[in-house]
Amino acid sequence: MKKLILSAAILAGFGSFQAQTPVGTVVNNFTLTDINGTSHDLFSYLDAGKMVVIDVSATWCGPCWNYHNTGALNDFYLAHGPAGANDAMVFFVEGDATTTSADLNGTGANTQGNWVAGEAMPIIDLATAASFENSGLDIAYFPVMYVICPNRVVLQSGVAGAIGTLANLNSYVGDCPAPASQAVDVSALSYKGELIHCEGSYTPKVQIQNNGTSALTSATITVTQGGNTVSTGTYSGSLATYGVATVNCTAIANFTGGALAVTVTTNGDASATNNNLNITVAGASNAVSQLVYVNITTDAYGTETTWKLKNSAGTVVSQGGPWTDLTAAGQTVQTPVAATLNPSQCYTFEIYDSFGDGICCSYGNGAYSVTDANGTVLVSGSEFTDLAKGVFKTGVASVDELNTIAMNVYPNPATDAVNVSFEAANTDYSISLMDLQGRVVTSQELTNAAGTQLISFATTSVAKGSYIVSIKSNGMVTTANVVIK
Repeated sequence: MKKLILSAAILAGFGSFQAQTPVGTVVNNFTLTDINGTSHDLFSYLDAGKMVVIDVSATWCGPCWNYHNTGALNDFYLAHGPAGANDAMVFFVEGDATTTSADLNGTGANTQGNWVAGEAMPIIDLATAASFENSGLDIAYFPVMYVICPNRVVLQSGVAGAIGTLANLNSYVGDCPAPASQAVDVSALSYKGELIHCEGSYTPKVQIQNNGTSALTSATITVTQGGNTVSTGTYSGSLATYGVATVNCTAIANFTGGALAVTVTTNGDASATNNNLNITVAGASNAVSQLVYVNITTDAYGTETTWKLKNSAGTVVSQGGPWTDLTAAGQTVQTPVAATLNPSQCYTFEIYDSFGDGICCSYGNGAYSVTDANGTVLVSGSEFTDLAKGVFKTGVASVDELNTIAMNVYPNPATDAVNVSFEAANTDYSISLMDLQGRVVTSQELTNAAGTQLISFATTSVAKGSYIVSIKSNGMVTTANVVIK
């Protein structure tokens, strides 16, 4: 499905929207009025124990129309709405405030067809429901779907055609926790602490929720690692039913990452099944020196991708993107960026996707990595939503490293060309592509080169197989393997 970018008119009608609201978000209440004049209050349905499904589409949106015509949403409403099992509620929201009632009914100039005919579920024209923008549900694209459980938590979010099949919708009903029924019931709802950490003090943060029918006035959080208690926290106050609070626990000194087990308790808790969370905090990789390379392969939507490299103070020391888009699904290997950092310090790499679906794999096999002077991967990945992070710590160059030319060879495997990048130091260099017998296939010479260098060898006429890239300078030789396919 082609991505749909909101028009300026839609953005003007909604305000500033980010990527889709993530799973686990606790939503706010809102009231919607459907095209028949009936008012619908979200929390009234949730308090009645119903799961709520919201499909936000636009009359002009082709993928929205394709999903609409599957009939999955209406079939689910008939089976689980008031006329069926009565354990769920469904809303179809026309999300473009600039469209008209005629567009909804298929007679306007900005529509794919008749969206009303044959539909039993409530239909909302957002032009008459501006309060939806305060719901906490972001509209980043059409069609976006949200599935909300009675405890006000987003169970599913994403493209309607992907998460909104009839089979998926039926399965979600059983995935929601039971509505509050006991007087005292505390839940460890989610983990809010950082999931990456380089070194030093670390503070666990836990979001709790009151799933009891009485106000929750106190709770205790215990965090263990390897069976040993490493952090604790307490809540005191007054949480109404389904109210949430984030508790900052005591700091863990000299924490280097690993698995943490979280338990929340309160006096008289009716259920222990929702008291636990198990999370893993990624520790830092170690670079051999201060020179690192940031390698980005974008998918078809290069304009959505940017990255930043930050030091321990949060200052951006290097960054890149956005890039250009392709006309069809595919990927582009971007020129690696070399960054010379300070020794023995922690750095955070962050990559962003403005659309919120990462860089792999629906629109091309995008990926990212940060490598050190020896080619060791410090941070890597491909599939994420709007943000991915990784941490690493730089080393201090040893004598052997000072006598090694730090280079990066890409793409690997290569098809049309092999690119070689390295940092030059005001001297002469000989860069060669050789076969495994040491015979030179092609080479280039540089005189008095300084700074970042990029050499390309065309490989369209080179036989497929394994080769060696060699850089020689002042008696030093550095090599790297590359495959040509």
